[in-house]
Amino acid sequence: MPGSTFGKLFRIHTFGESHGVGLGAVIDGVPANLELSKEDIQKFLNRRKPGQSSISTPRKEDDKAEILSGIFEGRTTGTPISIIVRNTSQRSSDYSQIKDIYRPGHADFTFDEKYGFRDYRGGGRSSGRETIGRVAGGAVAAKMLEGLGISVCAYTKSIGPVSIDYDNFDLTRILNDPCVMPDEKASERAMEYLKKCMEEKDSAGGVIECVIKGLPAGIGEPVFDKLDALLSQAVMSIGSVKAVEIGDGTEVSHLTGSRNNDGFRVTEEGKVIKTSNHSGGTLGGISDGSDVVLRAHIKPTPSIFRPQDSVSKDGENVSLEIKGRHDPVIVPRAVVVVECMCALTVADLLLMNMTSRMEYLKSVYADRV
Repeated sequence: MPGSTFGKLFRIHTFGESHGVGLGAVIDGVPANLELSKEDIQKFLNRRKPGQSSISTPRKEDDKAEILSGIFEGRTTGTPISIIVRNTSQRSSDYSQIKDIYRPGHADFTFDEKYGFRDYRGGGRSSGRETIGRVAGGAVAAKMLEGLGISVCAYTKSIGPVSIDYDNFDLTRILNDPCVMPDEKASERAMEYLKKCMEEKDSAGGVIECVIKGLPAGIGEPVFDKLDALLSQAVMSIGSVKAVEIGDGTEVSHLTGSRNNDGFRVTEEGKVIKTSNHSGGTLGGISDGSDVVLRAHIKPTPSIFRPQDSVSKDGENVSLEIKGRHDPVIVPRAVVVVECMCALTVADLLLMNMTSRMEYLKSVYADRV
C-alpha cells in the first residue's frame, strides 16, 4: 500500500488497522544519542486515546506503547525505531450490520472502488486509530526539537460556533480540558453545544490552531518542499482535516498589500524581526524566524446516530442508522495529531537544511577530516 510513509530524512512508516492486532510506526532517520524513553512517547499517546471524557468515544484502550527497536540504555542508536500499540477493546460485531453498506462521510465506498474489498471493522486503515503511528513518530520528533529549543503546541481554537477569546488565553489548562481549549469560558460553552448535538444525535466540527516557536529563519526548501506546503500536506493527510490555513489564511484574499505585508526592523542586537506576522512565519516557503501559525479545519464526526441515506454494495438504496462507540466531535483528540504531524515536518526539514550551506558541513566534518 503506497502512501504510508512520510518524510525524506526523518521518516515514519505507519501500519495497522482499527480492529487488527495493533497499530504503530517505524521511525527512521532519528539521530543517534537522543535521550528517549517509553514515557516520552506515552505522554503523547495518552492525549489522543479514547474514553477520557463525555465527548470522547467510550471505547476503552490503554494505548500502551511497546518499543521494539532503536533504543538502548535510554538513547537512540541511529537505527530504525519500531513502536507498536496493541488493540485490546475491539468490538467488531458493532460493524457487522454495515459490512455491505457504505457509511456517509467515511471511506467505505472509495476503499471498495480502489481495492475491490474493504475492512469494514471500524474502517480498517482509514480509521482514526491509524493516527496512533503518527503520534508515536511525532513524539520522537518533538523530543528532538525540544533539544534544539523548538516547541510545537496545538490547541482547540473553536468547536462549532464557539471560539476562544485570546484575552482569556491560558495555555496551561489545555492538557486537563475536555475540549483542549485554552479558554475556560469558551470550553464551557463548547461543552453545552456538544451536549445539544448529542441529544439531537448529531456531531460537530471545529478548528485546531498550532504554533511553532523557536524555529530559526531559513528552514524550508523554496520550490516543491516549501515549509508551508509540507506542513499543509502533513496536516491535510489527517483523515478529518478539510482545510489548512497558514498565518492569516483565507483572510489575505480580502486584504490590500499595504495591510498584508509584514514590515521589517533590526533590533539593537542586530537581529532582523518582523513588525507583524500576517505571513504566519514563512516567506517564499522558508521560515522567517517568527512564530509559525497554522490552523486545521476539522469536519464533524461522520458517524452519527440518526438515519442517513446510503446504498449497499448490491446497489440497493437504504436508510442507515449507525451503532457503536463514536466521538461526537473529533477535534479534541485530533489536537495532538496535528501537533505531531507539524513536529515531524519540521524535524525532517531541519535535517534537510544541513546541506544548504558549506559552513554547516564544515561545522560537523572539518575537525574530523
